[in-house]
Amino acid sequence: MSHVIAVPEFISAAASDLADVGALVSAANAAAASPTSALLAAAADEVSAAIATVFGTHGQTYQSLSAHIAGFHQQFVQLLTAGANSYATAEATNDSLLAAINDPFERFLGRPLIGDGTNGVDGTGSNGQNGGLLWGNGGAGGSGGAGQNGGFGGDGGFLFGNGGRGGAGGAANGAGLVGLGGAGGNAVGLFGHGGAGGVGGASPNGVAGDGGWGGSGGFLWGNGGAGGAGGNGFVAGWGGYGGDGLGLLYGLGGVGGAGGDSLVFSNGIAGVGGTGGSGNILFNLISTGADGGTGGAAVGNANIGGQGGQGGSGAGQLFGFGGNGGAGGANLTAGHGGPGGYGGDGGAFFGIGGAGGDGGSAATGGTGGVGGLGGLGGILFGLGGHGGNGFGAATLAVGGNGAQGGYGGYFFGIGGDGGNGGIGAIPGIGAPGGFGAYFLVGPNGKPGVSP
Repeated sequence: MSHVIAVPEFISAAASDLADVGALVSAANAAAASPTSALLAAAADEVSAAIATVFGTHGQTYQSLSAHIAGFHQQFVQLLTAGANSYATAEATNDSLLAAINDPFERFLGRPLIGDGTNGVDGTGSNGQNGGLLWGNGGAGGSGGAGQNGGFGGDGGFLFGNGGRGGAGGAANGAGLVGLGGAGGNAVGLFGHGGAGGVGGASPNGVAGDGGWGGSGGFLWGNGGAGGAGGNGFVAGWGGYGGDGLGLLYGLGGVGGAGGDSLVFSNGIAGVGGTGGSGNILFNLISTGADGGTGGAAVGNANIGGQGGQGGSGAGQLFGFGGNGGAGGANLTAGHGGPGGYGGDGGAFFGIGGAGGDGGSAATGGTGGVGGLGGLGGILFGLGGHGGNGFGAATLAVGGNGAQGGYGGYFFGIGGDGGNGGIGAIPGIGAPGGFGAYFLVGPNGKPGVSP
């Protein structure tokens, strides 16, 4: 029962609906009472009279049972209504008690002791309020008006609480100003997840806003928030960085935000995907990087899709796993697909580098995007990340080239395999494998395939 949640408004609505059903059934029973319980005999003989008596008796019995059921139904509705009123009274009492506790803290510190922070007002770019000092989620940032930045998400409480989501940046105004996405709130306490960054504002004829950064996770347990997507525009915004998972016990980094799209045919620039955050596990002995964001899309034969975001680093003191680079942005016409993002680097002693992102796609007659470089494995020993593959399709004029695999490690390691070239009328070139080690020894990775 400790996990049961009661919402008084829902219970009251259910009681009202049940009362309406009971009224409809009672009306139907009343309309059917006379035709079913007082039947006339079809003829003057004994058989007809007996049949009429049997059916009439059945009708009277049904009416009697219906009356009992209606009484039970009415009692149930009354109990349900009383329960809803009791819950509502308890909530009102709790609210008054919490208000008495929280008011002094709100006056002096600008945040309650217990409870969630209030959301920022949309259209103003106001920040979300921080959650309660002990526990509470941060409020979401308000979206920005035209040309205004989105509000920051509020921070969580010191014991428990998630950071609030950042507000979306406002679209460009008449003066050409555009809003950035608000940063997600941090989970500054022991447990909680960081808030996601807000989306950047759009600017069809100018520079769009970048996405907000994701907030960091809690100190013991919690994931970083995802980066916000960049706004669409002539020059599209970049995706926001993913927040770090700072948890001493467990925390994953947030993924990078996607780059904004540039849907203009001449001289447009698509947005770059955001870098993934880093995560921590077991007092930072193990770390995993999050994936980078996808590059933004482009149109026009001379334009290039946005580069994918870099994978987050696996910065663990013992083991580390780099995040994968984001895929390059697509070109929706016969232009160039975007390059893939770099794979994140691995850990201090042993690590695995993240794979480079694959190149972005292109339409018929275009050029496929090149892959991203694989990440470094580790400082002492590691496995280099696989190089990203170039995009290929039979309808392309030129297939994308693969990217080199990552180095295995500074001293020892195994190099990552190179990315494959993409197919096309002119096929892409497969890339060499990464070197096994910078200083000492280790086998190199396998080269990528050239179609």
